[in-house]
Amino acid sequence: MKIFEKKADLKKYLASLKNEDTKIGFVPTMGALHEGHLSLVKRAKKKNDVTVVSIFVNPTQFDNKEDLKKYPKTLENDIKLLESVNCDVLFTPSVEEIYAENVTAEKYNFDGLEHQMEGKFRDGHFDGVGTIVKTLFEIVEPTTAYFGKKDFQQLQIIKKLVEKYNIPVKIKGRPIFREKDGLAMSSRNTRLTKEHREAAPFIYKTLKKAKKKFGTKNANELTKWVNKQFKKHPLLELEYFTIADESTLQTVTNIDPTKKYRAFIAVFAGEIRLIDNMRLKLK
Repeated sequence: MKIFEKKADLKKYLASLKNEDTKIGFVPTMGALHEGHLSLVKRAKKKNDVTVVSIFVNPTQFDNKEDLKKYPKTLENDIKLLESVNCDVLFTPSVEEIYAENVTAEKYNFDGLEHQMEGKFRDGHFDGVGTIVKTLFEIVEPTTAYFGKKDFQQLQIIKKLVEKYNIPVKIKGRPIFREKDGLAMSSRNTRLTKEHREAAPFIYKTLKKAKKKFGTKNANELTKWVNKQFKKHPLLELEYFTIADESTLQTVTNIDPTKKYRAFIAVFAGEIRLIDNMRLKLK
């Protein structure tokens, strides 16, 4: 696996590999890699000639500076994991390499997708996401980029970014990887206390129950039911639960059988914020 820290060196290397038919698969990450990330790399390897992974903890998408400071950094282990799945190229730029002297996000309009769910609770988050993803796409020039569906709102926003800016890259969403007890894999899970780690699978269990009840209760009733479950839980604090249209991400009250819906949830386990989502289907 080749490792690059400078964008000019990476671009030069990728240019040397390219011909008209060369397919480049790209997996952007913030490191602290787990099986979910590796599944994206494996998929990229299967479908492309060259697979590039980036590891960059992007400061402009953190509304909470303490969260940025504490974000897990495990580069040595990440390199071993990427080598174990035969990743071709790793890009690990510094903040200066990406932003130079100007560590600020561009402003984006994602047609309202950015104002739902995460956008309501994390000020400027999606401007930061748009800024780094667009920058990385310009450096790597991938054929296809792969993202996990755990960050489903982010996935939809990146699709919108590509559409609005005519960026020639296909965006593929891949299934959520879960621990054996159902907790969605996340780099932040390593920061959970033992007590909170044991409590966290309650999020997945509640989503599964909500999925079963979907269609028997209306969206408002289901939301109230989920709120009630978390009020009874001593260790987990619900930030939001919402049922939204998959394409617009807008919270719904009336269910239209011709549309696709998903339940979205954000929960605090102590100081660690966990998100998850699940596709909902009418019986």
